[in-house]
Amino acid sequence: MRWDGQKDGADRQQALPGLPGLVRSVRTPDFADVVFHEVRAKSVLNKVPGDRLPFGWTVNPYRGCTHGCTYCLAGDTPVLLADGRTKPIAELSVGEEVFGTSEGRYVTTRVRALWTTVKPAYRLTLEDGTRVVASGDHRFLAEDGWRHLTPGRCDDFEERPFLARGARLVGTGRFAAPPTVNDAYRGGYLWGLVRGGLPGDPDVLARAREYAAGRIPRDGELVEWPTGPGEDWSKGFLAGLFDTRGTATGGELVLSSSDSAVFDAAVLALTRLGIGHAVEVRGVRITGGLAERLRFLHLVGPVIARGNAVEGTPVPRAGRLAVVAVESLGVPRTLYDITTGTGDFVANGLVSHNCFARNSHTYLDLDAGRDFDSQVVVKVNAVEVLTAQLGSRGWRREHVALGTNTDPYQRAEGRYRLMPGIIGALADSGTPFSVLTKGTVLARDIPVLAEAAQRVPVGVGVSIALLDRELQAGLEPGTPSPQARLELVRRVREAGLPCGVFVAPVLPGLTDDVAGLDALLAEVAAAGASGVTVLPLHLRPGAREWFARWLVRARPDLADRYRKLYRGGSYVDARYRRWLADRLGPLLRKHGLEARGSRDAVGVPGDADGAWPEGSLPLTTPHRRGVDQEQLTLL
Repeated sequence: MRWDGQKDGADRQQALPGLPGLVRSVRTPDFADVVFHEVRAKSVLNKVPGDRLPFGWTVNPYRGCTHGCTYCLAGDTPVLLADGRTKPIAELSVGEEVFGTSEGRYVTTRVRALWTTVKPAYRLTLEDGTRVVASGDHRFLAEDGWRHLTPGRCDDFEERPFLARGARLVGTGRFAAPPTVNDAYRGGYLWGLVRGGLPGDPDVLARAREYAAGRIPRDGELVEWPTGPGEDWSKGFLAGLFDTRGTATGGELVLSSSDSAVFDAAVLALTRLGIGHAVEVRGVRITGGLAERLRFLHLVGPVIARGNAVEGTPVPRAGRLAVVAVESLGVPRTLYDITTGTGDFVANGLVSHNCFARNSHTYLDLDAGRDFDSQVVVKVNAVEVLTAQLGSRGWRREHVALGTNTDPYQRAEGRYRLMPGIIGALADSGTPFSVLTKGTVLARDIPVLAEAAQRVPVGVGVSIALLDRELQAGLEPGTPSPQARLELVRRVREAGLPCGVFVAPVLPGLTDDVAGLDALLAEVAAAGASGVTVLPLHLRPGAREWFARWLVRARPDLADRYRKLYRGGSYVDARYRRWLADRLGPLLRKHGLEARGSRDAVGVPGDADGAWPEGSLPLTTPHRRGVDQEQLTLL
């Protein structure tokens, strides 16, 4: 069942000479550096050798993997937060509130997932000077709908809409850079704060004390105005005045003061910074719509959040946001993306689509590594062949496991859509089955799986190795975030389906500490997992060499330990397996997970007593050599 060309070190351009059943080999712009080898297979229902697994048959419609998301933005791209401020996308955290859109208006939403990938980058430049660096597949909201940054084809081979020169985007346009906090800014802030009438807000007072080195000056001490205030002083002054005398009601920003000198200074500062304003009886009102209000807030940097100046406001459609140029940077870049509850977010003033939403499917997945992501064998007749095999007189409706070799819900599934037909064929024949995945493409087929579960036993499993985002960035640089996978578990459970979690692979010395396992198991329990199986790292040939290079580079202090632990072959030393089981037992009990399985739920490949844990789902945990464990390794 293995494809040798997928192994580490293989010549990728010569990986498939004389492939049986080859119909054609296809390259598409949607999958950079990936070749799809479409074949007509003679069989897709494969017998698993031996009798120590809880299933005897597997179906794998793909060989190779396209977990390679090509969306994402440069890490320094500012994202609009729910409090009206901005933060670089690389610094966001899961759970933070940001602005998205709904029915043409800005609404608050939460970040559900964040990840990185390395892809070719392009620079988008607009008429007003807005610049964004993104992948060619990233989508922005234009006046006529969502458009990709560069041309290409969708998964159904139709030309996708893209941002040609002159296309007009919607939004506010570029965000202003935050102020430089220097002596001039600090001095201006204290002037505006004190002369405006020192407020009682604790955050404002904390900044004032910091800027004044502990002692906040009194009103009577600030008499002589600066003779030549510059831009930095003006920004600080307006921030201080806004924190004490500013209002944000009905989407309008107004500064007021009964002190004529303060009032005049505010008008002069706004004029000096080129911020649109109007002098009214109630005070000085910021004019120019949402774009100018955000520019004021970002440029001067007040302490008090003013997200209410954005909430519910219509997304602007009349700005100078015509496309001037889309230029390739010529080199790959580390790019970032997030998932939000609304499916979009605001990046440097532009409405930007989440990675998890293309016309071809609801969720996209990410690359699981480098060993087999460039050439993918697709059994295009999988549904037809499987239907025939399941209909034969000799078929005894034994349990079938999907995901034992390659992920059936990898990104390519969005293009070929083989799984709905495979699920239907299994259910129609009365065959029980289970699916293991580390990808979120499965969310598309939850209704199909739920319908099948009305006729046959159906199990779903999700692989989640760790919660540490920094470590994941090094080990699984393109896989969906742990939070996205936990959310998938919740959605599967909400649909009434069983969903087990494979805490795999556990990495000796890296992810086997009590605190890390405790936190992960707590999240798994909170997600409602119906079963848990914990497995240490399995290093088959190819994966072993890839991981060894990473370990020597990233954690050379652990290299000798791994040599000892894996000197017997692909499976970790038996003493470590017993140690891990003892460590996990109390944690499983603590989080109520032991009741959903048994002590054997922490069993590992190669154990002599490796029976499948009672109450766990029959998924894809190999307990012997000779059975591929691709889904449970780093690759």
